[in-house]
Parts: sequence; C-alpha cells; structure tokens
Amino acid sequence: MPKAVDTSTKFSEYAHPERIVSTQWLEEHLGSDGLVVVESDEDILLYEIGHIPGSVKVDWHTDLNDPVNRDYIDGEEFSALMSLKGISRDTTVVIYGDKSNWWAAYALWVFSLFGHEDVRLLDGGRDKWIAEERPFTTERSMPKRTEYPVCDRRDEAIRAFLPDVINHFGKPLIDVRSPQEYSGERTTMPAYPEEGALRGGHIPTAASVPWGRAAAEDGTFRDRAELDAIYRDEAGLSDNDDVVAYCRIGERSSHTWFVLTHLLGFENVRNYDGSWTEWGNAVRVPIIRGEERGEEPKGYNSK
Repeated sequence: MPKAVDTSTKFSEYAHPERIVSTQWLEEHLGSDGLVVVESDEDILLYEIGHIPGSVKVDWHTDLNDPVNRDYIDGEEFSALMSLKGISRDTTVVIYGDKSNWWAAYALWVFSLFGHEDVRLLDGGRDKWIAEERPFTTERSMPKRTEYPVCDRRDEAIRAFLPDVINHFGKPLIDVRSPQEYSGERTTMPAYPEEGALRGGHIPTAASVPWGRAAAEDGTFRDRAELDAIYRDEAGLSDNDDVVAYCRIGERSSHTWFVLTHLLGFENVRNYDGSWTEWGNAVRVPIIRGEERGEEPKGYNSK
C-alpha cells in the first residue's frame, strides 16, 4: 500500500504532491514497512561516508546504464536491481542525492521508464538532510531480497530520440544547460571537459532555461508561483504543450522533466537523453549559435 502523501502546504500547490516528500516526513516514516529510501549521487563515493539510515545506494553509472550500448538497462536487469535493493513493485521509493537532487531526479526518471508507480524525491536532497542534522550513518544497509517482476521499459511516453526531436520542430524545446553552453561559447559543461561535442550552440528554437533555476539556495524546489513564473511566463510554455527537454546526456534535463511533469502538471514532457553530446556531434542536423533561439529550420520536420 502506498505511503501517505506529504501534506506540506508548499507541496499542496504542486500538480502532483504525491511525488515529493519533506525531510520531516521522511524522518517520521524511516524504517516503516513498504518504504525504501534510495541515495543516488553524482559523487558516487558519498554514500560510503554517510547516508540516511536504512537507505540503499543506486549508482547512476553502473546500475542504471547498459555497459556496452548507450542505453539503459533492460527489464530483467531492472528487476534484478530492484530485488537486490529490497524493492517490490508496490514499494514506496523515496530517492535523494547531492547537488539539489540533480542525479536523484535522473534515477527517478529511469524508474519511471519501468513504470514503478510510487517513486518520490526528497525535497532538498542530501544536503538539506545533513544541514538539519537529521540521522546519518555509515552502516551499510543489507536489504532482504524481493521478487520484483520483469517489466518492459516503456520509452515512448517520456523519452525522446534524435529523430523525435527533428520531428518536434515547431513545438517547445527547453535547453537546460548553462548559458555558455547554449550560446556555443563552451562545447563542454564547466568542470566536465570529458563530455564535449564537436559543435557549440543549441537546437534551433530551443529556449534557454538552466535547470538550476528551479532550485532554491537550500536545494529545495522553488514554490509553485516561482516555477510558473520561470516556465510559463518567461519560457512561454502553455497547458497541453508537447515539450522536449535536453542538456548534455539527459541528467540535468531529468530534473527539469520532474519539475514540468510532477510539479507543474504538464502531461506531455519527454527527456532527450542523447542531448547535446549526440546532437552536437551528429551529421546533417542544424544548430544555432548565440543567445537567440533561432528560426525553425526548413525541410526537417516530416510531420
């Protein structure tokens, strides 16, 4: 049975408050049956130096990605991972991580590809939990294995591929990278020189909305009014829009996907995880350099 929804006033303004919990809610529910807490960080060594008691670690790189193909694990591998982590199909999963839940949102998005029904983010993530001096431990969790069914990965609803993006011209695109990456000044993310592209710039017509704008200084999500001001008023998104978000490999755009889908209630949002490392290196796809969105290219949209 799903755990109760966090009834915090802030969350009640969101479209889907059942997708987010506060640090207080989580501490009150720690250790209860049917709840598994997952830590997923960019810095994969953080779990070992301390984590929320009872939580299990999911390594975004080795646990969620196929080691050979640029793709995610399949249904059998996801089933084995869930079983190992003590997660059943009806478990309430709360994911948290470092850097304003940047990678935690990525893990949640991958869980969503497999249709895990009840998966939530901890607002503020690891840093807020530590700042509030809530329980922390270095004791590694030893969950009891579960029987998790093999479920097909369903990409089509929330994942976009390069041909999908080409056919998406004329509809909203959100580039969540830094302004320097968007303009083409940089071909890599600051401090990540190994993840570059041959060309700098952005996909034609994409709006620049860096992902971090959705997070407050303490790493929590901004409230509903602030998010509406960013995405509806500034970026120009409207209800019923079909939206594709991208970054460099799909991790920052997972955070934006979460905001648009679960906090603001947009029903058609896809994450283009190939992102700029694919688009910026691809042959015969157009780019725009500079700060302007650019015009819709002619002759690409087959629809």
